[in-house]
Amino acid sequence: MLYLFKLLLLLINIDQKTVLNWFGMEDPTNQEIRQAIESGFDPNFSNLDTSTEVSIETFRLIIQGLWEKIQNGLTLADIENVLFFILFIRFVILAIRYNLKTSFYITCIGLFAGYLWYRHLIDLISMYRSVLLKLPFLHSLGMDAVQMRSLNRQMALTDLKLGENAHWYNPGQVIYYAFTKGIIHTDPETGLRYYIDPISMAISNLQEPTKSNILPLYYKIYNKIIPKIYDICSKFWNQLSGVAAYAVITRIGKRYCPYLVRWHWTFLLIIGMVEQIFIYFIYRVYYFQTFVLIPQTESYTDYVDSNLILQINILNGVIACVVLTHIGLIIFGLFHAIWGQYFYFPFFVENTELHIGPRPKNSIYSGGQTSWQDPDEKNVNRLIPKLWFGWFGRGTKGNSFFNFGILRLLKKLSKKIKKQFKK
Repeated sequence: MLYLFKLLLLLINIDQKTVLNWFGMEDPTNQEIRQAIESGFDPNFSNLDTSTEVSIETFRLIIQGLWEKIQNGLTLADIENVLFFILFIRFVILAIRYNLKTSFYITCIGLFAGYLWYRHLIDLISMYRSVLLKLPFLHSLGMDAVQMRSLNRQMALTDLKLGENAHWYNPGQVIYYAFTKGIIHTDPETGLRYYIDPISMAISNLQEPTKSNILPLYYKIYNKIIPKIYDICSKFWNQLSGVAAYAVITRIGKRYCPYLVRWHWTFLLIIGMVEQIFIYFIYRVYYFQTFVLIPQTESYTDYVDSNLILQINILNGVIACVVLTHIGLIIFGLFHAIWGQYFYFPFFVENTELHIGPRPKNSIYSGGQTSWQDPDEKNVNRLIPKLWFGWFGRGTKGNSFFNFGILRLLKKLSKKIKKQFKK
């Protein structure tokens, strides 16, 4: 199996140029050639190294390029590039540690858990789209949400270019396009559409008068009954798909569903009940600011009330704080799921694990650490919840964030101050 993995790596030329192209960045060598041509010089291609191996300099260029991209605003494409790069790196590390088959299974589990968070992120930015357009750093995310919404409306009215705009995170749309594209044939000369599915082909071969008697029923089924059933099923599925899929996969198929997927999926369902409070709160604040306060400032010609400006600025700060915190927490959970890790959040984690139970410790497919489930790490005091259980839930015994750096220094200072007071 290890030899197969080595052969796979030989088929892919992984160098600095390949890695930078993955993130949509330009190789420094290409920049030098382009600048030399623009300056009027004749570049000497023999002295240029066109294939630099991956090194620390490559990762420095990636971080620098990503930072320059984020300056113009975060987009869904940037998040997807980082996620798939993490998946690839994790796949390589796990393949070296275990084998190709085990690495593929673990990576797919993390991909499915991350997909749940990514779909939730898309729904969230769709709800916040009007607010995101006003935030400088998240303006591009708001534009992506507006484009997706307009695309969905266009697809509801027409089937044109449906497959060209189908994304990997919407497999139902991809399957529907593949099915309709496969059974419908359009004559390029006349523009007429023909069904080439087995039922339509069988009816076209019928003899008269049987064919004339069946055709009205056939067209009624294909043009009215089937589209009506599809619309009803689509609306029903949109309302209950999340709960139905959760019940089937994590409850009925609990034996075959990895713990990592069940944990993150249940956590998402639980926080969804609380998220609605903040979402509708932002809706009300945005409505009050846009349709009540701002029109009052426009009504003044010579003098603008400073209290109105202060209220608008305060509401801008409230909107930015709540939205950035909300989206940041979702992205935080998304990257934990992609890495196959867990994180602790008071109240929500306890309720999640009441539904699905503790993590199985003897399986390599169960993901990272859940130190809050360990007896020596459990929080005994329920009135004051413990907020930190180490990086990626690894615990606070020996490798904690609280045991080094500035916090360790503050801890020593507090001990010295207590000794002074005792004296």
